[in-house]
Amino acid sequence: MGNVITASLGFLTFFVLVRSIEQDPFGEWVLFITAATLIDLLRFGITRVGLTRFLSGAKPDERKHFIGSSWLIGLVSIAVMAFLLYPLVLIFPETIKNSGFNLFFIWYVPLALSNLPWGNATSILQADEEFDKILLVRFINTGSFLLFLVLNYYIWRVSVEWIVIWNILTNVLTSIMCTAFNWDGSWYIFQARRYTTKITLNFGKYSMGTSIGSSLLKSADAFIIGLSPFLGTTGVALYSIPIKFTEAIEIIIRSFGATSFPKLSKFSIEGNIPEFRRVLYQYAGFLTYLLIPIAIISAFFAKDFVIILGGKQYKDVADGLAIVMQMFIIFSLLLPIDRFTGIGLDAINKPDKNFYKTLIMTSTNIVGDLIAVFLVHWLFPSLSMVTILIFISIGSIGFEIMGVVFGFYYLNKEVPLKFFSIFTEGLVVYRDLYQKALEFIRK
Repeated sequence: MGNVITASLGFLTFFVLVRSIEQDPFGEWVLFITAATLIDLLRFGITRVGLTRFLSGAKPDERKHFIGSSWLIGLVSIAVMAFLLYPLVLIFPETIKNSGFNLFFIWYVPLALSNLPWGNATSILQADEEFDKILLVRFINTGSFLLFLVLNYYIWRVSVEWIVIWNILTNVLTSIMCTAFNWDGSWYIFQARRYTTKITLNFGKYSMGTSIGSSLLKSADAFIIGLSPFLGTTGVALYSIPIKFTEAIEIIIRSFGATSFPKLSKFSIEGNIPEFRRVLYQYAGFLTYLLIPIAIISAFFAKDFVIILGGKQYKDVADGLAIVMQMFIIFSLLLPIDRFTGIGLDAINKPDKNFYKTLIMTSTNIVGDLIAVFLVHWLFPSLSMVTILIFISIGSIGFEIMGVVFGFYYLNKEVPLKFFSIFTEGLVVYRDLYQKALEFIRK
Protein backbone atom coordinates (compact mmCIF):
# COMPACT_ATOMS: atom_id res chain seq x y z
CA MET A 1 0.00 0.00 0.00
CA GLY A 2 2.85 2.35 0.84
CA ASN A 3 4.50 1.88 -2.54
CA VAL A 4 1.22 2.04 -4.49
CA ILE A 5 0.03 5.19 -2.68
CA THR A 6 3.42 6.89 -3.05
CA ALA A 7 3.56 6.05 -6.77
CA SER A 8 -0.02 7.30 -7.28
CA LEU A 9 0.60 10.55 -5.41
CA GLY A 10 3.86 10.97 -7.33
CA PHE A 11 1.97 10.67 -10.62
CA LEU A 12 -0.62 13.22 -9.48
CA THR A 13 2.19 15.53 -8.34
CA PHE A 14 3.77 15.38 -11.80
CA PHE A 15 0.34 15.88 -13.43
CA VAL A 16 -0.40 19.05 -11.42
CA LEU A 17 3.15 20.45 -11.50
CA VAL A 18 3.56 20.25 -15.27
CA ARG A 19 0.37 22.33 -15.59
CA SER A 20 1.37 24.87 -12.93
CA ILE A 21 4.55 26.37 -14.39
CA GLU A 22 5.97 27.23 -17.78
CA GLN A 23 8.14 24.86 -19.79
CA ASP A 24 11.54 26.39 -18.93
CA PRO A 25 10.94 26.59 -15.15
CA PHE A 26 9.58 23.05 -15.28
CA GLY A 27 12.83 21.97 -16.91
CA GLU A 28 14.71 23.59 -14.00
CA TRP A 29 12.56 21.61 -11.57
CA VAL A 30 13.24 18.36 -13.44
CA LEU A 31 17.00 19.02 -13.33
CA PHE A 32 16.79 19.84 -9.61
CA ILE A 33 14.78 16.78 -8.63
CA THR A 34 16.77 14.44 -10.92
CA ALA A 35 20.12 15.57 -9.53
CA ALA A 36 18.81 15.53 -5.95
CA THR A 37 17.38 12.03 -6.38
CA LEU A 38 20.70 10.75 -7.72
CA ILE A 39 22.70 12.23 -4.83
CA ASP A 40 20.13 10.94 -2.32
CA LEU A 41 20.52 7.50 -3.89
CA LEU A 42 24.24 7.67 -3.19
CA ARG A 43 23.83 9.22 0.27
CA PHE A 44 21.18 6.84 1.61
CA GLY A 45 22.69 3.94 -0.35
CA ILE A 46 25.58 3.96 2.10
CA THR A 47 23.40 3.49 5.19
CA ARG A 48 19.84 2.38 4.37
CA VAL A 49 20.23 -1.32 3.51
CA GLY A 50 23.00 -1.86 6.06
CA LEU A 51 21.06 -0.15 8.87
CA THR A 52 17.99 -2.28 8.19
CA ARG A 53 20.09 -5.44 8.03
CA PHE A 54 22.07 -4.89 11.25
CA LEU A 55 19.13 -3.60 13.29
CA SER A 56 17.10 -6.70 12.46
CA GLY A 57 19.19 -8.79 14.87
CA ALA A 58 20.97 -6.18 17.01
CA LYS A 59 21.01 -6.10 20.80
CA PRO A 60 19.67 -2.90 22.49
CA ASP A 61 23.11 -1.30 22.94
CA GLU A 62 24.26 -2.26 19.45
CA ARG A 63 21.02 -0.82 18.09
CA LYS A 64 21.82 2.61 19.54
CA HIS A 65 25.35 2.50 18.13
CA PHE A 66 24.23 1.53 14.60
CA ILE A 67 21.56 4.24 14.54
CA GLY A 68 24.07 6.80 15.84
CA SER A 69 26.56 5.77 13.13
CA SER A 70 23.89 6.18 10.48
CA TRP A 71 23.26 9.72 11.68
CA LEU A 72 26.97 10.48 11.75
CA ILE A 73 27.52 9.21 8.20
CA GLY A 74 24.46 11.13 6.99
CA LEU A 75 25.58 14.43 8.52
CA VAL A 76 29.15 14.06 7.27
CA SER A 77 27.93 13.33 3.73
CA ILE A 78 25.78 16.49 3.80
CA ALA A 79 28.75 18.52 5.05
CA VAL A 80 30.83 17.16 2.16
CA MET A 81 28.13 18.19 -0.33
CA ALA A 82 28.01 21.69 1.17
CA PHE A 83 31.81 21.93 0.91
CA LEU A 84 31.63 20.91 -2.77
CA LEU A 85 28.60 22.92 -3.91
CA TYR A 86 28.75 26.33 -2.24
CA PRO A 87 32.33 27.28 -3.19
CA LEU A 88 31.40 26.56 -6.82
CA VAL A 89 28.40 28.90 -6.50
CA LEU A 90 30.70 31.66 -5.24
CA ILE A 91 33.41 31.07 -7.86
CA PHE A 92 31.19 30.47 -10.92
CA PRO A 93 27.87 32.23 -10.13
CA GLU A 94 26.92 33.12 -13.71
CA THR A 95 27.92 29.76 -15.18
CA ILE A 96 25.84 27.85 -12.64
CA LYS A 97 22.90 30.24 -12.97
CA ASN A 98 22.81 29.76 -16.75
CA SER A 99 23.36 25.99 -16.63
CA GLY A 100 19.89 25.10 -15.35
CA PHE A 101 21.32 23.53 -12.18
CA ASN A 102 21.10 26.73 -10.14
CA LEU A 103 18.29 25.37 -7.94
CA PHE A 104 20.27 22.22 -7.18
CA PHE A 105 23.45 24.05 -6.18
CA ILE A 106 21.58 26.43 -3.86
CA TRP A 107 18.87 24.26 -2.36
CA TYR A 108 20.19 20.68 -2.27
CA VAL A 109 21.92 20.97 1.12
CA PRO A 110 18.76 22.29 2.89
CA LEU A 111 16.79 19.51 1.16
CA ALA A 112 19.29 16.89 2.37
CA LEU A 113 19.10 18.17 5.95
CA SER A 114 15.31 18.18 5.82
CA ASN A 115 14.94 14.59 4.57
CA LEU A 116 17.68 12.98 6.67
CA PRO A 117 15.51 12.34 9.79
CA TRP A 118 12.57 10.76 7.97
CA GLY A 119 14.96 8.88 5.65
CA ASN A 120 16.61 7.29 8.69
CA ALA A 121 13.18 6.66 10.20
CA THR A 122 12.03 4.56 7.23
CA SER A 123 15.14 2.35 7.55
CA ILE A 124 14.58 1.83 11.27
CA LEU A 125 10.86 1.18 10.81
CA GLN A 126 11.58 -1.33 8.04
CA ALA A 127 13.96 -3.22 10.33
CA ASP A 128 11.23 -3.27 13.00
CA GLU A 129 8.60 -4.27 10.38
CA GLU A 130 6.48 -1.22 11.24
CA PHE A 131 5.09 -0.83 7.73
CA ASP A 132 1.95 1.00 8.82
CA LYS A 133 4.16 3.81 10.13
CA ILE A 134 6.20 3.84 6.92
CA LEU A 135 2.93 4.27 5.03
CA LEU A 136 2.04 7.25 7.24
CA VAL A 137 5.47 8.84 6.76
CA ARG A 138 5.29 8.55 2.98
CA PHE A 139 1.70 9.73 2.84
CA ILE A 140 2.44 12.84 4.93
CA ASN A 141 5.52 13.65 2.86
CA THR A 142 4.06 13.19 -0.62
CA GLY A 143 0.51 14.20 0.27
CA SER A 144 1.42 17.54 1.84
CA PHE A 145 3.47 18.50 -1.23
CA LEU A 146 0.61 17.51 -3.54
CA LEU A 147 -1.83 19.58 -1.44
CA PHE A 148 0.40 22.63 -1.84
CA LEU A 149 0.64 22.09 -5.62
CA VAL A 150 -3.14 21.85 -5.97
CA LEU A 151 -3.63 25.09 -3.98
CA ASN A 152 -0.83 26.70 -5.96
CA TYR A 153 -2.49 25.70 -9.25
CA TYR A 154 -5.82 27.28 -8.32
CA ILE A 155 -4.70 30.23 -6.15
CA TRP A 156 -1.06 31.31 -5.97
CA ARG A 157 0.91 30.26 -9.06
CA VAL A 158 4.26 30.89 -7.34
CA SER A 159 7.68 30.61 -9.00
CA VAL A 160 9.61 27.33 -9.29
CA GLU A 161 11.98 28.45 -6.51
CA TRP A 162 9.07 28.69 -4.08
CA ILE A 163 7.94 25.23 -5.17
CA VAL A 164 11.42 23.93 -4.25
CA ILE A 165 11.20 25.72 -0.89
CA TRP A 166 7.80 24.18 -0.19
CA ASN A 167 9.17 20.76 -1.11
CA ILE A 168 11.84 21.29 1.55
CA LEU A 169 9.20 22.41 4.06
CA THR A 170 7.15 19.25 3.47
CA ASN A 171 10.30 17.24 4.25
CA VAL A 172 10.78 19.32 7.42
CA LEU A 173 7.18 18.59 8.44
CA THR A 174 7.66 14.85 7.88
CA SER A 175 10.95 14.85 9.78
CA ILE A 176 9.47 16.75 12.74
CA MET A 177 6.77 14.09 13.02
CA CYS A 178 9.38 11.29 12.94
CA THR A 179 11.54 13.04 15.54
CA ALA A 180 8.55 13.73 17.81
CA PHE A 181 7.71 10.00 17.88
CA ASN A 182 11.44 9.06 18.02
CA TRP A 183 11.07 6.98 14.88
CA ASP A 184 14.26 8.47 13.43
CA GLY A 185 16.53 7.59 16.37
CA SER A 186 17.86 11.15 16.58
CA TRP A 187 18.26 10.74 20.35
CA TYR A 188 21.08 8.29 19.61
CA ILE A 189 23.07 10.73 17.48
CA PHE A 190 25.92 10.79 20.01
CA GLN A 191 25.92 6.98 20.40
CA ALA A 192 27.94 6.37 17.23
CA ARG A 193 30.94 4.12 17.72
CA ARG A 194 33.94 3.54 15.49
CA TYR A 195 33.26 -0.17 15.00
CA THR A 196 29.59 0.30 14.02
CA THR A 197 30.52 3.15 11.69
CA LYS A 198 33.19 0.97 10.06
CA ILE A 199 30.79 -1.97 9.68
CA THR A 200 28.10 0.30 8.19
CA LEU A 201 30.52 1.92 5.73
CA ASN A 202 31.99 -1.43 4.68
CA PHE A 203 28.50 -2.77 3.96
CA GLY A 204 27.37 0.54 2.49
CA LYS A 205 30.04 0.85 -0.17
CA TYR A 206 28.65 -2.26 -1.85
CA SER A 207 24.96 -1.50 -1.28
CA MET A 208 25.55 1.97 -2.73
CA GLY A 209 27.19 0.36 -5.77
CA THR A 210 24.20 -1.98 -6.09
CA SER A 211 21.81 1.01 -5.93
CA ILE A 212 23.75 2.81 -8.65
CA GLY A 213 23.85 -0.35 -10.77
CA SER A 214 20.10 -0.87 -10.36
CA SER A 215 19.50 2.74 -11.36
CA LEU A 216 21.67 2.27 -14.46
CA LEU A 217 19.72 -0.86 -15.37
CA LYS A 218 16.62 1.31 -15.63
CA SER A 219 18.20 4.36 -17.28
CA ALA A 220 20.82 2.82 -19.60
CA ASP A 221 18.22 1.83 -22.24
CA ALA A 222 16.82 5.36 -22.52
CA PHE A 223 20.28 6.95 -22.44
CA ILE A 224 21.70 4.75 -25.23
CA ILE A 225 18.52 5.07 -27.32
CA GLY A 226 18.79 8.85 -26.94
CA LEU A 227 22.40 8.76 -28.24
CA SER A 228 21.31 7.11 -31.48
CA PRO A 229 20.85 9.52 -34.42
CA PHE A 230 18.27 7.10 -35.82
CA LEU A 231 16.17 6.59 -32.66
CA GLY A 232 16.81 9.75 -30.63
CA THR A 233 14.13 11.29 -28.42
CA THR A 234 11.35 9.72 -30.48
CA GLY A 235 12.73 6.26 -29.72
CA VAL A 236 12.97 7.15 -26.03
CA ALA A 237 9.31 8.25 -26.04
CA LEU A 238 8.17 5.06 -27.78
CA TYR A 239 10.22 2.81 -25.48
CA SER A 240 8.91 4.53 -22.33
CA ILE A 241 5.35 3.34 -22.99
CA PRO A 242 5.74 -0.47 -22.68
CA ILE A 243 8.41 -0.16 -19.97
CA LYS A 244 5.72 1.27 -17.67
CA PHE A 245 4.52 -2.33 -17.25
CA THR A 246 7.72 -3.35 -15.48
CA GLU A 247 7.51 -0.27 -13.24
CA ALA A 248 4.08 -1.44 -12.06
CA ILE A 249 5.40 -4.97 -11.43
CA GLU A 250 8.37 -3.59 -9.51
CA ILE A 251 6.00 -1.86 -7.07
CA ILE A 252 4.68 -5.31 -6.08
CA ILE A 253 8.15 -6.85 -5.83
CA ARG A 254 9.62 -3.92 -3.85
CA SER A 255 6.76 -4.17 -1.37
CA PHE A 256 7.32 -7.87 -0.66
CA GLY A 257 11.07 -7.33 -0.71
CA ALA A 258 10.77 -4.69 2.02
CA THR A 259 8.85 -7.09 4.28
CA SER A 260 11.11 -10.07 3.64
CA PHE A 261 14.48 -8.35 4.18
CA PRO A 262 14.19 -7.87 7.98
CA LYS A 263 13.04 -11.50 8.39
CA LEU A 264 15.87 -12.88 6.27
CA SER A 265 18.41 -10.68 8.08
CA LYS A 266 17.16 -11.81 11.48
CA PHE A 267 17.35 -15.51 10.57
CA SER A 268 20.82 -15.00 9.09
CA ILE A 269 22.14 -13.27 12.22
CA GLU A 270 20.61 -15.99 14.41
CA GLY A 271 22.12 -18.72 12.21
CA ASN A 272 18.66 -20.16 11.52
CA ILE A 273 19.40 -21.29 7.96
CA PRO A 274 16.33 -23.59 7.53
CA GLU A 275 13.99 -20.67 8.26
CA PHE A 276 16.09 -18.39 6.04
CA ARG A 277 15.68 -20.82 3.16
CA ARG A 278 11.96 -21.27 3.80
CA VAL A 279 11.24 -17.52 3.74
CA LEU A 280 13.36 -17.01 0.62
CA TYR A 281 11.70 -19.88 -1.23
CA GLN A 282 8.19 -18.85 -0.25
CA TYR A 283 8.51 -15.18 -1.13
CA ALA A 284 10.19 -15.84 -4.51
CA GLY A 285 7.80 -18.69 -5.37
CA PHE A 286 4.66 -16.88 -4.22
CA LEU A 287 5.46 -13.82 -6.36
CA THR A 288 6.41 -15.88 -9.42
CA TYR A 289 3.05 -17.66 -9.36
CA LEU A 290 1.26 -14.36 -8.66
CA LEU A 291 2.79 -12.78 -11.78
CA ILE A 292 1.84 -15.64 -14.14
CA PRO A 293 -1.88 -14.73 -14.52
CA ILE A 294 -0.98 -11.02 -14.63
CA ALA A 295 1.51 -11.79 -17.42
CA ILE A 296 -1.00 -13.84 -19.43
CA ILE A 297 -3.69 -11.17 -19.26
CA SER A 298 -1.19 -8.40 -20.02
CA ALA A 299 0.24 -10.27 -23.01
CA PHE A 300 -3.25 -10.80 -24.43
CA PHE A 301 -4.19 -7.11 -24.08
CA ALA A 302 -0.71 -5.66 -24.72
CA LYS A 303 -1.78 -3.55 -27.70
CA ASP A 304 -4.72 -2.09 -25.79
CA PHE A 305 -2.46 -1.24 -22.83
CA VAL A 306 -0.03 0.57 -25.16
CA ILE A 307 -2.84 2.73 -26.55
CA ILE A 308 -4.30 3.41 -23.08
CA LEU A 309 -0.91 4.39 -21.67
CA GLY A 310 0.36 6.40 -24.64
CA GLY A 311 -2.80 7.74 -26.20
CA LYS A 312 -4.06 7.74 -29.77
CA GLN A 313 -0.80 9.22 -31.09
CA TYR A 314 0.79 5.78 -30.55
CA LYS A 315 -1.91 3.86 -32.40
CA ASP A 316 0.12 3.49 -35.62
CA VAL A 317 3.00 1.78 -33.81
CA ALA A 318 0.88 -0.07 -31.23
CA ASP A 319 1.43 -3.50 -32.84
CA GLY A 320 5.21 -3.22 -32.63
CA LEU A 321 5.17 -1.72 -29.14
CA ALA A 322 2.86 -4.54 -28.05
CA ILE A 323 5.65 -6.99 -28.95
CA VAL A 324 8.11 -4.90 -26.92
CA MET A 325 5.69 -5.03 -24.00
CA GLN A 326 5.34 -8.82 -24.35
CA MET A 327 9.14 -9.10 -24.09
CA PHE A 328 8.95 -7.12 -20.85
CA ILE A 329 6.20 -9.46 -19.64
CA ILE A 330 8.59 -12.41 -20.06
CA PHE A 331 11.25 -10.29 -18.33
CA SER A 332 8.92 -9.66 -15.37
CA LEU A 333 8.47 -13.38 -14.68
CA LEU A 334 12.19 -13.62 -13.92
CA LEU A 335 12.19 -10.62 -11.57
CA PRO A 336 11.14 -12.35 -8.30
CA ILE A 337 13.98 -14.90 -8.29
CA ASP A 338 16.52 -12.27 -9.37
CA ARG A 339 15.45 -9.76 -6.72
CA PHE A 340 15.15 -12.22 -3.85
CA THR A 341 18.56 -13.75 -4.46
CA GLY A 342 19.90 -10.19 -4.24
CA ILE A 343 17.94 -9.52 -1.06
CA GLY A 344 19.20 -12.83 0.33
CA LEU A 345 22.82 -11.86 -0.36
CA ASP A 346 22.38 -8.55 1.48
CA ALA A 347 20.64 -10.35 4.35
CA ILE A 348 23.57 -12.75 4.89
CA ASN A 349 26.00 -9.81 4.89
CA LYS A 350 27.34 -10.44 1.40
CA PRO A 351 26.55 -7.10 -0.28
CA ASP A 352 29.71 -7.43 -2.36
CA LYS A 353 28.26 -10.49 -4.13
CA ASN A 354 25.00 -8.63 -4.78
CA PHE A 355 27.03 -5.76 -6.20
CA TYR A 356 28.94 -8.13 -8.51
CA LYS A 357 25.64 -9.63 -9.68
CA THR A 358 24.22 -6.18 -10.44
CA LEU A 359 27.46 -5.17 -12.19
CA ILE A 360 27.26 -8.24 -14.45
CA MET A 361 23.62 -7.47 -15.27
CA THR A 362 24.34 -3.80 -15.99
CA SER A 363 27.32 -4.63 -18.22
CA THR A 364 25.27 -7.22 -20.12
CA ASN A 365 22.44 -4.73 -20.59
CA ILE A 366 24.73 -1.96 -21.87
CA VAL A 367 26.49 -4.30 -24.32
CA GLY A 368 23.13 -5.61 -25.54
CA ASP A 369 21.79 -2.07 -25.99
CA LEU A 370 24.86 -0.98 -27.95
CA ILE A 371 24.56 -4.00 -30.24
CA ALA A 372 20.83 -3.49 -30.83
CA VAL A 373 20.95 0.29 -31.24
CA PHE A 374 24.11 0.73 -33.30
CA LEU A 375 25.33 -2.60 -34.76
CA VAL A 376 21.92 -3.99 -35.81
CA HIS A 377 20.94 -0.67 -37.39
CA TRP A 378 24.30 -0.50 -39.21
CA LEU A 379 23.94 -4.07 -40.54
CA PHE A 380 20.24 -3.72 -41.41
CA PRO A 381 19.53 0.00 -42.02
CA SER A 382 16.10 -0.74 -43.48
CA LEU A 383 14.75 -2.01 -40.14
CA SER A 384 12.12 0.23 -38.58
CA MET A 385 12.55 2.11 -35.32
CA VAL A 386 10.09 -0.17 -33.52
CA THR A 387 11.94 -3.29 -34.73
CA ILE A 388 15.16 -1.98 -33.19
CA LEU A 389 13.26 -1.40 -29.94
CA ILE A 390 12.12 -5.04 -30.04
CA PHE A 391 15.77 -6.14 -30.22
CA ILE A 392 16.54 -3.93 -27.20
CA SER A 393 13.69 -5.50 -25.21
CA ILE A 394 14.98 -9.00 -26.07
CA GLY A 395 18.34 -7.94 -24.66
CA SER A 396 16.55 -7.04 -21.41
CA ILE A 397 15.48 -10.67 -21.06
CA GLY A 398 19.13 -11.64 -21.48
CA PHE A 399 20.45 -9.51 -18.64
CA GLU A 400 17.60 -10.65 -16.37
CA ILE A 401 18.55 -14.28 -17.03
CA MET A 402 22.09 -13.35 -16.02
CA GLY A 403 20.67 -11.90 -12.79
CA VAL A 404 18.85 -15.15 -11.97
CA VAL A 405 21.87 -17.34 -12.80
CA PHE A 406 24.52 -15.34 -10.95
CA GLY A 407 22.22 -14.43 -8.06
CA PHE A 408 21.42 -18.08 -7.42
CA TYR A 409 25.07 -19.06 -7.96
CA TYR A 410 26.44 -16.55 -5.42
CA LEU A 411 23.74 -17.25 -2.82
CA ASN A 412 24.00 -21.02 -3.24
CA LYS A 413 27.74 -20.84 -2.43
CA GLU A 414 26.89 -19.28 0.95
CA VAL A 415 23.60 -21.00 1.74
CA PRO A 416 22.98 -24.32 -0.09
CA LEU A 417 19.73 -24.00 -2.03
CA LYS A 418 17.49 -26.13 -4.21
CA PHE A 419 16.18 -24.20 -7.20
CA PHE A 420 12.91 -26.09 -7.60
CA SER A 421 12.07 -25.62 -3.91
CA ILE A 422 11.20 -22.04 -4.88
CA PHE A 423 8.20 -23.40 -6.78
CA THR A 424 7.17 -26.11 -4.34
CA GLU A 425 7.36 -23.76 -1.33
CA GLY A 426 5.54 -21.09 -3.30
CA LEU A 427 2.63 -23.51 -3.69
CA VAL A 428 2.69 -24.12 0.07
CA VAL A 429 1.91 -20.43 0.62
CA TYR A 430 -1.16 -20.66 -1.63
CA ARG A 431 -2.25 -23.88 0.10
CA ASP A 432 -2.00 -22.18 3.50
CA LEU A 433 -3.92 -19.15 2.23
CA TYR A 434 -6.62 -21.44 0.86
CA GLN A 435 -6.95 -23.29 4.17
CA LYS A 436 -7.13 -20.02 6.12
CA ALA A 437 -9.82 -18.75 3.73
CA LEU A 438 -11.85 -21.93 4.30
CA GLU A 439 -11.48 -21.55 8.09
CA PHE A 440 -12.63 -17.92 7.86
CA ILE A 441 -15.69 -18.87 5.79
CA ARG A 442 -16.66 -21.64 8.24
CA LYS A 443 -16.49 -19.23 11.18
